[in-house]
Parts: sequence; structure tokens; C-alpha cells
Amino acid sequence: MAIIRQYHKDTDTTYVYESISYWDSEKGQSRSKRRVIGKVDPATGEIIPTGRRGRSKKEATPDTDSGNSVSVNISGQENSQKRILELELSVTALNAKISELEAELRQYRSAVEKIHSLNERIEGVCRELTER
Repeated sequence: MAIIRQYHKDTDTTYVYESISYWDSEKGQSRSKRRVIGKVDPATGEIIPTGRRGRSKKEATPDTDSGNSVSVNISGQENSQKRILELELSVTALNAKISELEAELRQYRSAVEKIHSLNERIEGVCRELTER
């Protein structure tokens, strides 16, 4: 898994994508899938999550008289969302690695089956030769 930054000049925005590579056995080529994570804040350089799992819900904070508790709540929510995003990226990376290993395992199993088939042929030929 890789994190890719791509600049879109029509909107003057840099988007951040999660790219997962996998092997397409039908085409015999590697392919990749991309999923948008967010966009880069030009002022701070931080990633601002987009989409349904990423937008912060600052409007949904509880009403209190103390301004400090609201800011702490927002900060805690943002930290939680960042941690969730990090964990989701980690899970996605691990799933991609599992897929790669499963594809590699299928290749090894196919090779072992071919070896067993060739071994049986060789044993058959050896039997024929010894019977003569």
C-alpha cells in the first residue's frame, strides 16, 4: 500500500489517495486500486479527510457554557478520527498484503501440482523401462 498525492490544477487542490497494488492473474499484470483519503490543506500541509468517514463534526459538539471543554472535545474527536484513519489504512495495507500472499500461494500450489504430475510421469516411464 502506498499513499499518493496528486495535484488537480482545475480545482487547484492536492488530493491524497491510498493506492493498493495487486496481481491480476487473468491479464498477467500488476494493477492498482485507489481510494481518496482527503485533500491537503495548502496553509498547514495537513491532510483534511473527505467523504462520509472523514469530515469532522464540529457542529455536533454539545452546548456548554465553558469554551474550553468544547475545544477539548473537538480536538479529541479529531485525534480519534485521525487514529481511526490510521488504523483503517493499516488494515487496508494488511489486507493488500494478504491478497498478495494468497496469490503467491496459488502460484506455488500450481507449481507443486505440476511437479507431482511430472514425477508421476517419470515413475511411469521408469516402470516401463524396468519391465522390459
